[in-house]
Amino acid sequence: MRKNRIKKIALWAIGIIVVLIIVSGVLFFAFRNSILQKAITKVSGKMNTEYNSTFTVKEASFHGLSGIEMKEIVLAPKNADTLLSVKELKTSINLMHLLTGDIQLGILEMKNGFIQLVKNENGKNFDAFLKKKNKDEEEDNTDGPDYASRAYRLLNKALNLVPTDMVLTNLNLRLDDMGRKVTLHLKELKLADKQLESTIGVTAKDIAQNWKVKGFADPRNKQADLDFFNTDGTQIQIPYLNERYGLTSGFDAIHLNLDDIDMSLGKLHIDGYASIKNFMINHKRIANQDVIIDNARFDYRFLLGSDFIALDSTSTMQLNKIKVHPFLKYSVEEDTIYEMKARIPKMAAQDFIVSLPKGLFTNFEGMEAEGSFSYNLDFLYNKNKPKELVFDSSLKKDGFKIIKYGAADLAKLNTAFTYRAIDNGRIQRAIPLTVDNPYYTPMEQISPFLRKAVLTCEDPSFFSHSGFINEAFKQSIIKNIKTRKFSRGASTISMQLVKNVFLTREKTLSRKLEEILLVYILENNRIASKERMLEVYFNIIEWGPDVYGIGEASSYYFQKSPSQLTLDECIYLASIIPRPKGFMWQFNDEGKLKPFAVKHNDYIKKLMLRRGLVTAEDTIAQTGQIDVTGRARSRIKIKEANPFENDTTGVKDFFMNLSKEIF
Repeated sequence: MRKNRIKKIALWAIGIIVVLIIVSGVLFFAFRNSILQKAITKVSGKMNTEYNSTFTVKEASFHGLSGIEMKEIVLAPKNADTLLSVKELKTSINLMHLLTGDIQLGILEMKNGFIQLVKNENGKNFDAFLKKKNKDEEEDNTDGPDYASRAYRLLNKALNLVPTDMVLTNLNLRLDDMGRKVTLHLKELKLADKQLESTIGVTAKDIAQNWKVKGFADPRNKQADLDFFNTDGTQIQIPYLNERYGLTSGFDAIHLNLDDIDMSLGKLHIDGYASIKNFMINHKRIANQDVIIDNARFDYRFLLGSDFIALDSTSTMQLNKIKVHPFLKYSVEEDTIYEMKARIPKMAAQDFIVSLPKGLFTNFEGMEAEGSFSYNLDFLYNKNKPKELVFDSSLKKDGFKIIKYGAADLAKLNTAFTYRAIDNGRIQRAIPLTVDNPYYTPMEQISPFLRKAVLTCEDPSFFSHSGFINEAFKQSIIKNIKTRKFSRGASTISMQLVKNVFLTREKTLSRKLEEILLVYILENNRIASKERMLEVYFNIIEWGPDVYGIGEASSYYFQKSPSQLTLDECIYLASIIPRPKGFMWQFNDEGKLKPFAVKHNDYIKKLMLRRGLVTAEDTIAQTGQIDVTGRARSRIKIKEANPFENDTTGVKDFFMNLSKEIF
């Protein structure tokens, strides 16, 4: 009896729901055009009050139960260029989803229209739509950010607005940024039976191309597999970036794949891959020539939870033959934590060398190696505990050996060679590192004080590290994160040596990456001894304007040989290595070191004492002042002495009276 009663109640409930749906449908059908007009009026009012814009639709009506037709749709900010204009639009809406508040488009036909983004001396025509949220909207959710749920809702809404059948004709996206203009003309786009195809005409300064997008697209099942290429088979040129940022870029083709978007157990999974062929980029901050990547692929798996966003370690980034397994995570569960890991599985060293992007590692072109290696990187930064930063970088070799060098022949450090510095892009005079050069100074002829002072200032652990100092990198990273800029480096003498002998002074990503790899090869393959590296370093670095090597520097400042330098003179020379051309600003108009310079050098002296590099006896008669007697003195602005200053003999008065008599 009880079961029958429950069944009856359930049937009555279902019946009532069906009746309500039918009645709602009838009422909606009867008043649908009125409801549509009210909806347009509501949108128009919101555009006016919240965005200071005018939204108008000349004609709007329902056709059938779910079809909607609109004509002359215009969105125009007041006192600015029109943002959107569409002549004709036809669409259909899934009524069941509409009743639940989830708008889902069935079909869409749109033609003859444009969206234009304009920035000129009067401002931006889209500025009102970028306004910040108010304070109430920005208040923290007591339940946490819930990244997974928010992202899933946004993705669902976005994909539901993509219709299952679509035809777009003669639509334009225009960009005008202070006269820098780009137009994307969508000649036609068709989506039918889950197959998408479109042709886009692209015009900009010096660019006129026709791009093609073709492939599979299923917005309801959240899947896509698309190819993006140029119709004539030439490389796609990316517009605007060159005019705006001086960056030139292009590629042959891009393949985009979205395999799955799944929400389960409170976590959002997004899986797929993207690949690109013959990607080219050129910018003065990257390299002084085109950088080309033949093939690259990114197999991704993004994970989002309630309090974290992550790129899973099962993801793979492939650059030619190089495969990297990355892991990235941003978490706010307890503290705000940034985490990164990267792993390169064991691979042949030669495969790595030939896979490096062309133009980015020019000094490695032609290099040959044998053996293999693997690499691991661990990085973790806690915003609330910055001093606990984790930075571990390790590379394991198996029979790794360089058998042929490229343009940078590291073995020449062991030979007599001629060094030419590059200053502001200009090659400077030759500095022979041979006995024929009277200024060339072997290590045993350099004052031990200088060696110790330079190592103290520049690289205290030079003889124990392998080219890099992990702790220095950590402190550099912490400092740069806090200042939000590259305000501190972590350069070692090994890095300075490689930069000076084998690389240019250009401040590019290319030079920095080459520097890191060359230093690693130099230090970890024992190509040159530490003593030889330091000897070359002392004989090539700049110690003043057009002053290279310690032999010339000793003469330039003190008219001495390097073996005769005092402790104070050595500490002074070590102190000017970072900025040798500006040495004269350390002196006052009497030719004496200014108080700040004396204080700095005294600090270095005491540091050397604490480390046992010098003794108390070594500091006797070392006051911190120096006497510049060489050619460098001519660059110091010394006030001419007044011969009558402090005169007590009456000579000054005699000449003053004599001048009055004459004139």
